[in-house]
Amino acid sequence: MSSEGGNKAVVAALLANTGIAITKFVAFFLTGFSSMLAEAIHSVADSGNQGLLLLGGKKSQKDATEEHPFGYGRERYIYAFIVSIVLFSVGGLFALYEAWHKYHEIHAGHVDPVDDWRRFVPVAVLVVAIVLEGLSFRTAIAETNKIRGQASFATFVRRAKQPELPVILLEDLAALLGLVFALVGVGLSLITGNEYWDAAGTALIGLLLVVVAVVLAVETKSLLLGESASAGVQKRIVGALESTPGVERIIHMKTMHLGPEELLVAAKIGVPPGVTSEQVAASIDAAEVAIRGAEASAQVIYLEPDIYREDHVPAERPEPPAPAGH
Repeated sequence: MSSEGGNKAVVAALLANTGIAITKFVAFFLTGFSSMLAEAIHSVADSGNQGLLLLGGKKSQKDATEEHPFGYGRERYIYAFIVSIVLFSVGGLFALYEAWHKYHEIHAGHVDPVDDWRRFVPVAVLVVAIVLEGLSFRTAIAETNKIRGQASFATFVRRAKQPELPVILLEDLAALLGLVFALVGVGLSLITGNEYWDAAGTALIGLLLVVVAVVLAVETKSLLLGESASAGVQKRIVGALESTPGVERIIHMKTMHLGPEELLVAAKIGVPPGVTSEQVAASIDAAEVAIRGAEASAQVIYLEPDIYREDHVPAERPEPPAPAGH
């Protein structure tokens, strides 16, 4: 998949969150509800995160250099990992602190209830924010549906090699749930006159963001460490190699993603005894063409010819690994 779908979802989320953040800040300054402040900071963090994803995508397009001969494809993974840190600290920890601070203010009697027209502002803002965030979430789902096939959304998030769409899906889901928590907290505070509901809603927002941030960090860490190609991709590469004239068998093979659309393939292939170096070179050239024809992301290929012997380990043909999460 190209990064166009991911970028479209990122831009949609960025525009929605920027507008939502402004309205939430206005609502907070008018009413003082901590849920509104937590949600405003959450939207600011999300906007910054979407900017980071776009920046990572731009930086990943730089040409390879002598210092970085395999290119900059993993920039997208690095910036996605930074997103998880921002969401955890700026979003989650701030909301938990604000909930703790609001609780102590209420307990000390320093909170004046809002009893004029301003009390309806947060409700209106949250309802509008839910609609806008829902539109952004719908865009992310539509772009995800184009590439996830029969996989569930949870499986897609765990297995995707492109970080943008999984990040946006989780962020938008967290944003929608956070808005619901805020609406419930503010609504119950207005109905009952008990400000503790507002503090509880703020705490739930904080816990939600911390959980999402941890999930993002775990998934992105696996990509940063270097993941192998998916089982389907490995199967295509094995088929291309085994169908190449002059290649008797695959002795062993390893793959690793250098970036979302850049794959490193390294394999030791068995060639017939007694062939000339020219014949070996021709087989390797043909194998590289076959691999790239079967899998366009296989941009870096290293093939080592050898005479197969029974003491090679592993002796059997490599099988693609069973599907697994990050």
